[in-house]
Amino acid sequence: MEILGFSFFVLGLLSTVVAQPPTDPKEVDAINKIIDHWNLRSKVNFNNIDPCNKTAAWAPPEANPRIACDCSPTTCHITHLKIYALDIVGEIPKELFMLKEMIDLNLGQNVLNGSIPAEIGQLSKMKWLSLGINNFTGPVPPELGNLSSLLSLSFGSNNMNGPLPPELGNLTTLEELYIDSSGVSGPIPQELSKLKSLSVLWASANGFTGKLPEFIGSLTDLTVLRLEGTLLEGPIPNSYGALTKLDDLRIGDLSNGDSSLNFIENLTSLSILSLRNCRMTGQLPERLSTFSNLKILDLSFNNLTGEIPNSYKDLASLQYLYLGSNNLSGELPANIITPKLIALDISFNQIYGTIPANKSAISVNDVGTSITSERSLDSVCLIKNSVCTEIASSTSFSIDCGGKRIESVSGTEFDDDSETLGAASFYVGSNDHWGVSSSGTYINNPNGPKYTAQTDSQITNTLDSELYKTARISPSSLRYYGLGLKKGVYSIDLHFAEIQMDDSRNSWKGLGKRIFDVYIQGERVLRDFNVKDEAGGSKKALVKTFKANVTNNVLDIHFFWAGKGTCCIPFQSTYGPLVSAIHVTQVVNLDDSSKSRDKKHVRKILGIALGSAAGVLIICSILYVWWTKKNSPTYKGI
Repeated sequence: MEILGFSFFVLGLLSTVVAQPPTDPKEVDAINKIIDHWNLRSKVNFNNIDPCNKTAAWAPPEANPRIACDCSPTTCHITHLKIYALDIVGEIPKELFMLKEMIDLNLGQNVLNGSIPAEIGQLSKMKWLSLGINNFTGPVPPELGNLSSLLSLSFGSNNMNGPLPPELGNLTTLEELYIDSSGVSGPIPQELSKLKSLSVLWASANGFTGKLPEFIGSLTDLTVLRLEGTLLEGPIPNSYGALTKLDDLRIGDLSNGDSSLNFIENLTSLSILSLRNCRMTGQLPERLSTFSNLKILDLSFNNLTGEIPNSYKDLASLQYLYLGSNNLSGELPANIITPKLIALDISFNQIYGTIPANKSAISVNDVGTSITSERSLDSVCLIKNSVCTEIASSTSFSIDCGGKRIESVSGTEFDDDSETLGAASFYVGSNDHWGVSSSGTYINNPNGPKYTAQTDSQITNTLDSELYKTARISPSSLRYYGLGLKKGVYSIDLHFAEIQMDDSRNSWKGLGKRIFDVYIQGERVLRDFNVKDEAGGSKKALVKTFKANVTNNVLDIHFFWAGKGTCCIPFQSTYGPLVSAIHVTQVVNLDDSSKSRDKKHVRKILGIALGSAAGVLIICSILYVWWTKKNSPTYKGI
């Protein structure tokens, strides 16, 4: 028995030796040079341990850095290399391309720079390649098309340029493609129509041009499609109606070409449908009410007409409904607010009706409508322009956006704006001189539904650091309104400081780009505005000053996300407009005393504030909140 036991022991040792052959010497040399190139020796120190040792600290799937191998009876080859979010810098070393058996390479969330080498195409056995969230520049190498076994490819959130190479169409086994905010531009190559296995496509925030590709409708395995913030033109092809496996569809910010909602008829698997700012026309389809999985529906900033169908009360899973800034009319369906509905935006539509007091838990933005309400905050009703004129009494207002009341070094008192807003909200300041509305939800925010940002860090480039330590943020649309303003020319100071994104050049957390637009009185005054770039870094104060005419007693300042910038740096759902403070004061009085001036001269100074009869009604509807509250016998402020 002792001899038999010893024999088993010896066989065990032999099997262990057989099961762990040495790593290919060329690969040992290459991986050592790679580790030294990126200064990772403190994390991966072989110390005479074979790189493919299965018991090494760097071998388990959760290890980072990670090195894993596949072995034949005589030799091991490195097949997995993960160096993820460790802030490695520099270019990709040529030694990486010695690892010919590589099937999984993850270099995401670092600060790698230079171009992606053409030699990447030599790693022909690659199945998973992640280069996203880095600082790569230059064109996308066409040699990526040689990686014909790829299942997942990511190079999003980089600073590359030029078009997508048509050779990417050779990746016929590809299932996931993440190229959002990568810097690529030009037409989307027709050759991508060969990617029939594709299930996930993130391509937002790029400079794509031309028509929205018809061939995307042939990629019928797609479950996620994101195409927001590009230069693509509509209409949305009817062929997209064949994408019946879609769970998440987000198309936005299309120019030219009106689109209809007819193509969504059979997309019943959707849980997220966002066609924001897509020039959608026609009426809301009844068919949507049968989409039992739909949780988020965003059709805001379009040209939809007609009424909201009563059948939308049957959307049992719906949590967020955004229909703002359309041309909808009629009565708000009585039962549209279901038990699961969290936010409702019907702002800037010709809608009337009532939102009962027992629905106060829901977040509602109904500014610019004829909705009446029994909630603590009166809803906005459309009223005659004459009333708007009668209540004009103010010539200035100042707001500490997202923060408490504060007095600046110069003595300006900035009002408290710390009221908690939801995913669709409208609020009027306690002095009735201003209001704020916000719409949009951060779908994947790990910090929960927060619509303000704070920091304890000092803000530079200012004597008023405290003023910039809070900010209002929004994933879609944030508007401030000056209420009851006398006619005149106003100076508008918009205060900004980027307090969510870092600016470190030595960390991937400094690679974020917040980009949004700013409109004043309906005119875009800032396009593709990047606070961090303009201020010269994070946590640095920046003031942008503008002039605007107020002719109808309301000033409209609109911060709008047009789908651009990064989405997820330094954490998920870091994007959209941000503003720290607003200071507005009249610089030219054009009230009754100016009527004797030459009419042509007055028209030249005034311009057109919002430009249409509908705009006048919307402006006055905002003022109605101010007027009704001030004249109510029970009014005590908000």
